Amino acid sequence: METVATEGPRIAVLGLGEAGGAIAADLAAAGAHVRGHDPKVPAPPGVVDTGGDAEAALGCDLVLSVNSASDAVDALRAGLAGTSPGCLWADLNTAAPALKRRLGEIAADAGIGFADVSLMATVPGRGLRTPMLVSGPDAERCATLLRPLGARIEVLDGPAGLAAERKLLRSVFYKGLAAAVVEALDAARAAGCEDWLREVVAEELTRADASTVDRMVDGSRRHAVRRTVEMQAAADMLDDLGVPPLVATAGRDVLRRLSAPPK
Repeated sequence: METVATEGPRIAVLGLGEAGGAIAADLAAAGAHVRGHDPKVPAPPGVVDTGGDAEAALGCDLVLSVNSASDAVDALRAGLAGTSPGCLWADLNTAAPALKRRLGEIAADAGIGFADVSLMATVPGRGLRTPMLVSGPDAERCATLLRPLGARIEVLDGPAGLAAERKLLRSVFYKGLAAAVVEALDAARAAGCEDWLREVVAEELTRADASTVDRMVDGSRRHAVRRTVEMQAAADMLDDLGVPPLVATAGRDVLRRLSAPPK
């Protein structure tokens, strides 16, 4: 017979996919009493499987919403029926700051706490130990509940939406960089020199340090006109190779904006 922890904080996890399932399992292993709900995924061992968001939230100190940005509002509204005063709702979905603020307002109107949590790395292999940023009116309380269970949380002094803002700013850089690498390697493969370019990319990333950012920004501004022409040539080449130049044309447009005289 499966045993479920009865000591420790009572935590609901809504969304038991790759991220939510790993976090729920780690919470249960750390001694929390965990209730979960996902219409498509069964609860992992040690987690009480429930029939809905409200049932999962019933009697819980903390609710972690780990479904999707598109479902975040519906999950909150559905879960409110099971919450009681003193409950804290933490939204872990990757969403725009405005949506996080809206969720905070809904929670406040319902008389429960709210925290905006951003997962700052991939969850598989890390689970609850995935680095997190948290902001909002109950950010410190969220950290106080999760840190003893093994969570790695940095509290930001600011409103709901601040943690989401930091994550998405990082995403512009990191996901944008990943997109540039993918596009460049696709083009190199079409040109027959993928291995060469892969080594070039790896070498550049290995040599990067704190001064690299300054060189990239200063160089882009100083040489914007010439580099705009260069990136147009690169986009034309990708077209010839049959690779859509999505990143190349975006880079061209950024450089064109930098070269424009101030208004």
